[in-house]
Amino acid sequence: MIEEICQKAKVASVKMASLSADQKNKALCQMANALENNVGEILAANSVDVKAAEAKGVKPALLDRLALDQKKIQNMAKELCEVSTLADPIGTVLSIYMNPNGLIVKQIRVPMGVVGVIYESRPNVTSDSAGVCVKSGNAVILRGGSDALQSNLVIGEVLRGALLDTDVPVDAIQVVNSPDRKTAEELMSMRQYIDVLVPRGGADLINTVIEKSKIPVIETGTGNCHIYVEEDADLEIATPIIINAKIQRPGVCNAAEKLLVNSKIAKTYLPKIIAELRKCGVEVRGDQETCHIVSDVKAAIEQDWYTEYLDMIIGIKVVADISEAIAHINKYGTKHSEAIITCNPAKATRFLQEIDSAAVYWNASTRFTDGNQFGLGTEIGISTQKLHARGPMGIQHLTTTKHIITGNGQIRKESFHI
Repeated sequence: MIEEICQKAKVASVKMASLSADQKNKALCQMANALENNVGEILAANSVDVKAAEAKGVKPALLDRLALDQKKIQNMAKELCEVSTLADPIGTVLSIYMNPNGLIVKQIRVPMGVVGVIYESRPNVTSDSAGVCVKSGNAVILRGGSDALQSNLVIGEVLRGALLDTDVPVDAIQVVNSPDRKTAEELMSMRQYIDVLVPRGGADLINTVIEKSKIPVIETGTGNCHIYVEEDADLEIATPIIINAKIQRPGVCNAAEKLLVNSKIAKTYLPKIIAELRKCGVEVRGDQETCHIVSDVKAAIEQDWYTEYLDMIIGIKVVADISEAIAHINKYGTKHSEAIITCNPAKATRFLQEIDSAAVYWNASTRFTDGNQFGLGTEIGISTQKLHARGPMGIQHLTTTKHIITGNGQIRKESFHI
C-alpha cells in the first residue's frame, strides 16, 4: 500500500512542478471552499476521534489540539485562502551571470518533489501541510497519528475531492489510512520516491523519525521554551508575557515551559508570578531557591529541566545573572523559542546573540513563533535544526534550487579541475 501511494505521489510531483501560480491558487481556493462546505462531515469524524481520546484519558491540553469546531475549520479554510495570496516562489531567479566562456548560468527555485509528513493529533496539520505543499509545487503524503485518524481521512478526502475540477492532480495529496507503526516505518524507507520527510509531534515521534528514516529529515523540534526575567525587567509587562506564553495554548510547541528569574528580584517577584500562574491553574515546579522563597512549590527534579510538558505545568529556576540563564537555556532547551524580559539593550543584545535557538525574543511572548505570525503564511512546521531551514517553514522552505545553463556550442577543454 505504502509503495503504491509513493509511486502515485512521484508521478503527481512531475506535473506539480510545471503548474502555474494561477493553477495552484485556484486549487487552493477550491480546497478552502470544500472544507467550509463539508463542516458537518468533518466534525462528525472528529467527534469519533475526540471521544476515543477522552476514553483513553488524554490530558486536556492535547485534547485541545485534537478537537475541531466550526470556527477552527473556517480558520483552516481561511489559511488555505491566505496561502493562495502569497507570491509563488517557484521559478524565482536567485542569480544569473555569464561565465568567461560565454555560458549563461541561472539559478532558480524549484519544488522539492514529494514531501512526507508524519504527525500527531492535530487534524489541522492535514490541511495546512497540503496547502503549503500545493502552493510550493510539491506532492505530499500525510501520515497522521491514530488519535486523529478519522478526522485526517475525511479532511484528506475533502481536499482531494476539491482537486477534481482543477489542474492539480488528485494524488498530489494523499493520506495514509493506517495507524499501524509499520506503515510509518515503511514510509520512512521510501527514499526512491520521497524527497524530504517532516515529522511534527512530540520528542518520541521526532527522535524515532530521525533515527529510523532513510529519507532526509527536516527536524521540527519539541518546544522546551524559556522566559528569563532580568533584574531590571519591567514587571508590568513581564507578568502578562509569562501568562500568555504559558496558558494561551499550553499544548503547542511555542508555549513557555520554563521561567528563569534573576536572584536580585526573586524574593519579591516569585510570590507574585507564582500566585498569578496558580490563579490560571498552572502547577509550579521549582528549584531549591524557588522552593525556599515559596515553600509550597513542588520540587523540580533534573528531568524537569529537559521536559516539554505540553500541559499546565511550568518549571521555575532562580539564576544569579544573565550568564547562568544563557548557559541553562543552551543546555536544557530544544533550540526552539526563548525570551528575555529586560530594559537593558546591552543585556538583550547579548541574550539574542548567545542563545542558540531558532527564535529569540526581547520583551515579547514565545507564542509568536508561527508562520502566520511571522508573515510567512501557513507553516508546515517549525525547524529547530540548522541545515536548509530554521524556524517556521513556509512555502519557500519547501523548495530547492536548480541551475539552468545556456550555451551556444561550448565544449569543455581538458584541465586539472574535475
